[in-house]
Amino acid sequence: MDSKLKYDLSIIGLGYVGLPLGLQFAKSGCSVLGLDIDEKKIRNINAGKSYIRHIGAEDLWIEVKAGRFSASSDFSRIKDCEAVVICVPTPLNKNREPDISYILKTGEAIAPFLRSANGEKPKLVVLESTTYPGTTDKDLREVLEKGSGLKAGKDFHLAFSPEREDPGNPESKVAEIPKVVGGLTPRCLERAEELYSRAIKRLVPVSSTRAAEATKLMENIFRSVNIALVNELKIIYGSMGIDIWEVIDAAKTKPFGFMPFYPGPGLGGHCIPIDPFYLTWKAREYGHATRFIELAGEINTSMPEFVLQKVGEALNSVGKPLRGSKILLLGLAYKPNVDDDRESPSYILIEKLESKGAIVEYHDPYVPEIGSTREHHKLLGRKSVPIDSPCDLVLISTAHSCFQQHDFSQCAAPVVDTRNLVPPGKRPKLYFQA
Repeated sequence: MDSKLKYDLSIIGLGYVGLPLGLQFAKSGCSVLGLDIDEKKIRNINAGKSYIRHIGAEDLWIEVKAGRFSASSDFSRIKDCEAVVICVPTPLNKNREPDISYILKTGEAIAPFLRSANGEKPKLVVLESTTYPGTTDKDLREVLEKGSGLKAGKDFHLAFSPEREDPGNPESKVAEIPKVVGGLTPRCLERAEELYSRAIKRLVPVSSTRAAEATKLMENIFRSVNIALVNELKIIYGSMGIDIWEVIDAAKTKPFGFMPFYPGPGLGGHCIPIDPFYLTWKAREYGHATRFIELAGEINTSMPEFVLQKVGEALNSVGKPLRGSKILLLGLAYKPNVDDDRESPSYILIEKLESKGAIVEYHDPYVPEIGSTREHHKLLGRKSVPIDSPCDLVLISTAHSCFQQHDFSQCAAPVVDTRNLVPPGKRPKLYFQA
């Protein structure tokens, strides 16, 4: 970009999206400043230490040592950056309504530093956080213009490019995942393409920031609805004595017109349990009901209750009540082989089981201790116990590869498997699918 500034870009929010994105830009030869309010993350990055399991510390250290990647909590340093990429959380509030406060607070923090000096290009601001259409060109734009006294599209450029991270998937590489980009104006889009083309191989330009925001929501709504479908079929087929997993394996042999989705104990991660409701909320403003989305949400959020029913049945098979029984839950992360426990259905299972009087411990080598969460404060500080800890029932909630290697055949307690993880040869006598 032939920038006269110290940094090609700043990444705000150094979590599961921001850290790998910043690392990829640095690997591509860009000078990257990471910004976050978490001082522990700042210290770790500047020491070349990764706090996300699937992000290699060696790769990070190479870029930090080379001076291409550094971190700070000083947002005034935005003035030294040509572009700013915002990767902050977008949760739901207690009423399950969109909470874009992290976006707006970030906008307020950077607005005073958006003015370019003579001879510099207007700064580029890109939002990557998943949100409803209109957030970038209305909500964020208003905050940035008010705080800076500048005009979006003229004095600074504004764009949206949704993140497409797939933590734990070795085939998912930041540089290889096509990047959707939408700009406030044609020049804003050009600037965003100039930026991302330095680190990403294929860009997918769309007509506006709203089209880009809608693209991300559609991707996750598609998954949510299809997961709800197989969750519902799991219950129906189960009552008929039909194994849903066998059916899916057979159906996916069709070379056209079918894509396999798999049931589970509920939805996890920061995207699928949350993002569809951003569109549901926004659609009401336009007088529309999102019936598919809301029905899918109802089905997916009901799955922990179905698991509890199966746990009760398994305990009844050995003459034990749920109250007072010791449950060993395997897997706290929301997906296999990662340390990401955001919105994990395992937390819901623990709380529901304990509300019924069960005693719950968990084992997860990826999450050795429960940290701070937005909704499950009572579980803070609990530690993973050994996988062979004595219990009255084993509940498999996450399909970690290490669990697949474990031989459950000699387990005296019933095993309830929500992920079809245990192969037939390793199943105990008392094995239940949920």
